[in-house]
Amino acid sequence: MSLRTELEKLSENNWSNDIVLFRPVKTENDLIYAAYDCQLEDEQKDLVNPAWFSIGRAYLSRQDNYPCIICNKKSEPIGFINLCKWLGNGDGYSWSFFVDRKQQGKGYGRKAAELAIKILKAANKDKMVKLATEQCNMKAQNLYFSLGFVQLPELDGDDLVFGL
Repeated sequence: MSLRTELEKLSENNWSNDIVLFRPVKTENDLIYAAYDCQLEDEQKDLVNPAWFSIGRAYLSRQDNYPCIICNKKSEPIGFINLCKWLGNGDGYSWSFFVDRKQQGKGYGRKAAELAIKILKAANKDKMVKLATEQCNMKAQNLYFSLGFVQLPELDGDDLVFGL
């Protein structure tokens, strides 16, 4: 069964926690927010895939990608995440995400990562969650370690790979 099918079977209560909620990109306003309005600090831009890249992947491989807007509890957009099939070695799930620079430092990134884990494990508890990050991205690495990920003895290109 595809990742999209698994995710669409989940109940609504799987898509939020006490701080954030995910809603699928479905409208032109969602697309505009993800691709243009949600901005990163300049030094972060080379560390994550831009939203348009993930949305393009979802267009090309719909069953393996599920792009969403990250919202605060007031349903205001604060970031972007693409829940996706792991494209590297082995079978698993992954994500690519970022929080708007105006919303950083408020705990949204950690809560979004926790929610992504909850969602992907609800979709299939037996699939590993794998994440790749640039070797210089210590902020992401520290977050992954704090969430229980371990560094795996593999690379995704020249990126480090973490698994849970």
